[in-house]
Amino acid sequence: MGASGSITLSRACEVIEIPSGIRGTLPAGAIVRIMQSLGSGYTVATDHGYMYRVAAEDTDALGLSNSARAQAPVVQEGAFSDQMVWDQLKTVYDPEIPVNIVDLGLVYSCDIAPLEQGGNRVRIKMSMTAPGCGMGNVLKADVESKLSRLPGVKGVHVEVVFDPPWHPGLMSDAAKLQLGFDLDYGVTHASPPIYGEKKVIVHN
Repeated sequence: MGASGSITLSRACEVIEIPSGIRGTLPAGAIVRIMQSLGSGYTVATDHGYMYRVAAEDTDALGLSNSARAQAPVVQEGAFSDQMVWDQLKTVYDPEIPVNIVDLGLVYSCDIAPLEQGGNRVRIKMSMTAPGCGMGNVLKADVESKLSRLPGVKGVHVEVVFDPPWHPGLMSDAAKLQLGFDLDYGVTHASPPIYGEKKVIVHN
């Protein structure tokens, strides 16, 4: 979504600064604009140019109704499948870019293995668009939270890596078009030793 009009916070609200990842609090009466409401939170900007992530449970502080909440994690039912994992990964968004982490090319690998005691363990390797971004732990926790809610998932491990470094050539064609880039944007970079489409290993 585009930027909203000015909103005055009705109460103090815990936030995470973007891109530093530092936690803090915006006071009641602070004026913000909603820049993005995708995934499980809101990205807001202040009149001073600072950007913050606001959790979906703080909808009331923004003066929004429950129906206007950012997309909350959906617990899927039915038999576990690798498609369920990818569907959940696509509900995680970079707080500065309105594209999910799969189409951004941030998910480097997905390893699914059955456990002896039953259920499945999911291991994810993912990166960030910039090594210095402090939002890595935030997105990591978001992925872990959403995948742990899937039926049959008994363990989730997410590792944030920067080797190989992310580059724009890893984005899907849909992401490039959405962001206004040509389809050949970034393709001159060497690709990491992972496949450009679904990167999943399933152990039977």
